[in-house]
Amino acid sequence: MWKNRKEGAELPYIPLGPFKLRLPFIHYKFEWPDYVQGLLMCAVDLAAIPLMIELLGMPFEVALAVVMLNGLLYLTHHLLGDPVVPGWITPAIPLIMAYVSTFPEGPERVHALVSFQLTLGLLSILLGATGMAQKVVRLVPPAIKSGVILGAGFAAVMSVFEVGGRFESFPWTISIAVGIAFYIIFSKHFSKLKNRNSMWMLISKLGIFPIILLAVIIAPLFGEAPWPNVEWGLSSPDFATLWSEYTVFGLGMPPLMMFITALPTVLAAYIVLFGDVLQSRALIKEGQEERKDIDVDYNPDRAHMIFGGRNTIMSILGPDVTMAGPLWAAMQVVVIERFKEGKKAMNSLIGGSGSFRWGTNTGLLLLPIVSLVQPILGIALALTLLIQGYVSVKVGILESRSQRDLGIAGVMGAVLATKGAAWGFAVGIVLTLLIYGKKFFTGENEEIFTKDLEEEESKAS
Repeated sequence: MWKNRKEGAELPYIPLGPFKLRLPFIHYKFEWPDYVQGLLMCAVDLAAIPLMIELLGMPFEVALAVVMLNGLLYLTHHLLGDPVVPGWITPAIPLIMAYVSTFPEGPERVHALVSFQLTLGLLSILLGATGMAQKVVRLVPPAIKSGVILGAGFAAVMSVFEVGGRFESFPWTISIAVGIAFYIIFSKHFSKLKNRNSMWMLISKLGIFPIILLAVIIAPLFGEAPWPNVEWGLSSPDFATLWSEYTVFGLGMPPLMMFITALPTVLAAYIVLFGDVLQSRALIKEGQEERKDIDVDYNPDRAHMIFGGRNTIMSILGPDVTMAGPLWAAMQVVVIERFKEGKKAMNSLIGGSGSFRWGTNTGLLLLPIVSLVQPILGIALALTLLIQGYVSVKVGILESRSQRDLGIAGVMGAVLATKGAAWGFAVGIVLTLLIYGKKFFTGENEEIFTKDLEEEESKAS
């Protein structure tokens, strides 16, 4: 069916209210390079395991069960029409861990996480179902949009380089892996190389996959991780213990007061999540400009309902400190870059993002892959954080429309990264009011960057 798509049109789909159901091989072409990349990139999904062990005291197999449930729900995005590689609410993880850690370890801390994730999920569904999400995207002033995304980028990078952070544990491996990853993904020089040589083109199509393989070798050579002990068979998640000791099935629903207590931090986390929605829109728009042969439909309301539903389901079946976010920025960039190369490289964005997520789910089932990457989970997490940081800063700056916007965004971003999302948002609102006054929503036009002049001229005409 996907072969019969008209030039410039959307992929075929089955309408389901606000959703657009698309099945692999029927409605979209399965992209094998992205699937293969997903097999090893499940290492990043697995990097959530140390966080849950640290926060909730979960055994490895129980945390693996949470990761697998989350992995299955990742598939709902592309299947229901959201053309993204979904992921965590990565920059909000330190904020969430700090909040949940204020409760004693055990059932009370699990209840705090359940109430937090359920509240965030229901809020997201409400905003999406009522159409408010799309209005929020339009109404937020450019300076504040820019500040939210910049702050997310700063927070992602700081979490790697802070005292006691992952860089201190894997300095050589992270330096080498990140350097090569940035060269392959963003370098103009490598872009020229891959157009001249089929081997470089293959490496480009595999994205971060070769970097993960390299890290498996580099880390032991520098004494920063043990050599992997590869085991064969299927992985063995412990769903029974998860549901009896870490969910509402075994512990009951959290008290009402916990939902009320969670509200301020939930709103702060939503601000960061909102930045990922803006980032999704910007990245897809960037890819669409290069690919006029296919129409890519991104709807913030639909995205809100999908990741809101994921958070709601996970809060019941397997509460997760990483939360269910709208975007995995690092991999979205890798997929978008391949998408930009044309129809021969990637038939559709839905096909690329969906095939990647089918790959990560397969990887989680295979014990050889899980055991291969287990020693470098911290490195995989650092790699995705730093790529996300790069993209967030780039996209955040482009959201600013003037020098004043950029000044507000820089201060707001720094406060958000150091003091939390609520403080950052408050500073952004106050600065925008002080500098723009009545023009709070539009800003000043006399200092608009050159990149926005054409847009303003077209609006005037």
